Formats: sequence, C-alpha cells, structure tokens
Amino acid sequence: MQSITQQQQLDGLLAEHSAVLVLYGGANCGVCQALKPQLLHLLTEQLPRVKAVYVDCQQGGASLCAQERIMALPVVHIWFEGRRFAEFFKVFSLAHVSAALTRPYQLLFEND
Repeated sequence: MQSITQQQQLDGLLAEHSAVLVLYGGANCGVCQALKPQLLHLLTEQLPRVKAVYVDCQQGGASLCAQERIMALPVVHIWFEGRRFAEFFKVFSLAHVSAALTRPYQLLFEND
C-alpha cells in the first residue's frame, strides 16, 4: 500500500489509475493498523487492479486529511475514474468495502 502525504500525489494517482482505494488512518489507531493488511489482502486476492493508498493523518499526512475533511479514523474512500464513489468511516466492515468495490470493478475491468 503506497503512502502519500500531499494532495498533488493523490490527484496524480487518481488521474493515473481507474480505481483507487484510499485508507486514511493513523499510526496510533489500532483499528486502522488492523484494517490495513485486511484491505491489502482483499485487493490483492480479489481486486488486483485497484490502487491502494494510505494516508497517515497522525503523521505527515495531516494537511491532506484536513483538505479531504477527515474528522475521525479510519476512513476509506473509493474512487473510480477520478470520482469518489463511496466513503466508509469509523464503524464499517470489510464486507461493506468489498461489496462497494465489486460491481463497479467488474463493469470497469471485465472486458479488459
């Protein structure tokens, strides 16, 4: 999972990749640290064309988190074709994230 800290980095990834998942978390957030490898596993095994990105809101990514209006951790943003498609925050399951990703992923990449 690629770590970013600047809005320009996020904008570049959104322009470069058709599907992007951004996890906003923190080094001191136990839920965030537990969720990170689970999301990576999901993407690697089932949705390999989704670019995974991590922003540490408690370290160097605080300004990006503020720009994206992140008020609580963890937060997951799902982007397709440069547009935010879904947002999950505080209390959610991996199944919710998977369900939100699967159908648009199939529509976008099925014919490739």
